[in-house]
Amino acid sequence: MKGVSSNLGSDPTLPFRESKNGRFEFNFLNSTINRIEFQPFVLSAQEDFVRHDSGKVREFRGIGDDLQLNRAFQALLIFKAFIVWGINVRHRFGLDYDSQKCVSTVFNLRTITTPDLVGEPALEGVHADGVDHTMTTLLGIENTTDDSAITFIHDNREANGTRWDAFDQDLRLGQAQHKRFLDTMLIVDHERKHSLSPVRAAKKEFRATRDMLIFFTRHPALPEHVSHSYDSFEPHREIPLYIEFPESLRESNV
Repeated sequence: MKGVSSNLGSDPTLPFRESKNGRFEFNFLNSTINRIEFQPFVLSAQEDFVRHDSGKVREFRGIGDDLQLNRAFQALLIFKAFIVWGINVRHRFGLDYDSQKCVSTVFNLRTITTPDLVGEPALEGVHADGVDHTMTTLLGIENTTDDSAITFIHDNREANGTRWDAFDQDLRLGQAQHKRFLDTMLIVDHERKHSLSPVRAAKKEFRATRDMLIFFTRHPALPEHVSHSYDSFEPHREIPLYIEFPESLRESNV
């Protein structure tokens, strides 16, 4: 799985990023995880995401079997389902919290810094991701400095769009940094905002890369939500995946 990010495609809106994504259903009624069909992706300013492409409908290339059939990747999906199920969180506008299923949109991302271009994992500055839980997992870094891609956690009172180096220190709640393969962080997205410092090259004449998996998990969208038109739970016909929860998770779910 460390090398899967070498197969990514150009990002639809960010020149310093390569990307793919895929949508997975966490079905807590029948204790399964299913790959669901392609849908466009949109995040709006209403969801605390302020960037030049806020509200823009984006289409990403789909992740393939090289990632989704990897057992470590499947374990991360199961891990997140186990952690988030039954946890009470602050409710977002327009999501169906009576539903017994969630959608987890998984992004495989490579952020690239070159002598001509600085890669910013969060160009949008202080933000949230419009979901219930955001989980971030490191796949690999190459030629990065020790202060690259530090994640800062902010109180929700911090203004959306504030640069990572201009936030109010009194509203900073903590920081963390992914350094090793499979380092993972989970954020309750509607209760804490976050920002990241840029990816900087240790040897400036060579490119630096940071490869990540980002798991955005939320309840289904209601008609008044910006993503409702793009929230199908139909199975993915071309690249299917079906996983049953382990017995221990099925028992805890009951």
